Formats: sequence, structure tokens, C-alpha cells
Amino acid sequence: MCLFFYLAVVRAPGMSPLKIPLTTPSWVAEGVSMWEWSGSAFDEGEEAAKWFSDYLGKQSRLVRFNKETECRATPPAYAVGYSTTFSNTFPFLVSSQASLDHLNTLLPEPVPMNRFRANIVVENGDPFDEDLWDEIRINDLVFKGVRLCYRCKITTVDQETGVPSAEPIQTLRKFRSDTLLMPEKKSQRKVFFGKEMVWNWNISNSQGKGKKTIKVGDSISILSKISSITEAAT
Repeated sequence: MCLFFYLAVVRAPGMSPLKIPLTTPSWVAEGVSMWEWSGSAFDEGEEAAKWFSDYLGKQSRLVRFNKETECRATPPAYAVGYSTTFSNTFPFLVSSQASLDHLNTLLPEPVPMNRFRANIVVENGDPFDEDLWDEIRINDLVFKGVRLCYRCKITTVDQETGVPSAEPIQTLRKFRSDTLLMPEKKSQRKVFFGKEMVWNWNISNSQGKGKKTIKVGDSISILSKISSITEAAT
């Protein structure tokens, strides 16, 4: 999917490009659910529904989170007072290219960064530096580290073919498991890649002023770190 001005353009093999206006839709869909949340959402209309239904081979509708009427809170055990939309648990996932490069040296076949679905990818630095980041700043926005991102079997599915394998979970388990990183804690058989974050709006210069966007090429400042990975929430 690409964004052009006020359009989102979705492409797929054998399909004509789908152009979706980024203006607020007029239609509302009821009974939308995402994990523990359910409510209403904006419906992107019949053209988008037919496009996805034809491509996926099952009845589908494309919806957009309706922030005007709905709120999906982040887990209060980790981040009280914050919210997300249709992301898995938290709105931001930070990973570094150095971490991926290191992992790929250990894998039988390299995997791309999009296998891990990070929406903030950092270049430079050492592998897994992001584990220790407690607060970071990009432009006028401050982000708060919430917990290490534990990875599920979705990361083992090749997006191009839909074929699953044992990797990268099998290799991550050899050096990125809670058993190895936090031996004093009870093992939950989790493996980690990336750091989940929230926008710390109450200390960001973004309440009516300042830059509220981030883009490729922006610099990142590390404001604070935890002292050890054993302190990281999981």
C-alpha cells in the first residue's frame, strides 16, 4: 500500500490498483471486533469491499477506526491512559536494522523487516539497543517504551507465498527467549524482537504546536534507558 497525497493505493497481483480517499468515510459499520475490543468503525465502501472480497476469496469489508466515537485502551498493566486503534496491542513498534541484520546472519535464509511489522525502523546503533530504550524523541514527539515485543507464529509466514516455516522463531529462541534474557524470572516461553511504545503526549510539544509527524530520515534522540534488559517489561 502507498500513500499519494490524499489517497491510499492498494496493489495486489492480478488486481487493478484500489484507490481509497483518506477523507472521512460517510458509512459506518457496526459489530467490528479486534481482540478484546468491539464497536463501530468507518466503512470504506462497496468498491473496497468488492476488491478485497475478490482477492481474498471471502466476503470482506475494509474499515477504519473511528476515533470520533470509539476508544480502544492499551493494556493498563503496561500503559495506563493510552489508546490504540487496530494495531495488535500498542500503537508503535520500534525495531532496528542492526537487530535484523544480526538475526539474518544466523538464519538459513534472511527475512525482511516487514516480517516483524515495525512501524518505526531505526538505522545505526548496535543490535538490540532498542531493548533498553525507556524514552525517545523524534522531532517534537516523545515516545515511552512499554515492553519488549514478544513474537508469535505470524512472523514465520512468508508474506509473498503464504507458506509458514519454523523460522525466525526457531533461531530467536536460541538467543532472544525470556529464559535466556531473564533467567531469574519464570519462563513464559516467549521470544522477543522489537520494543513496543506509546506516544507520551503529556510531555511532547505537540498539543496545538510543534511537528506532529515523523518521516523517513528523521533523527532520533535517546532520552533515557533502563539499566538492564532484566528490567524490561514483557
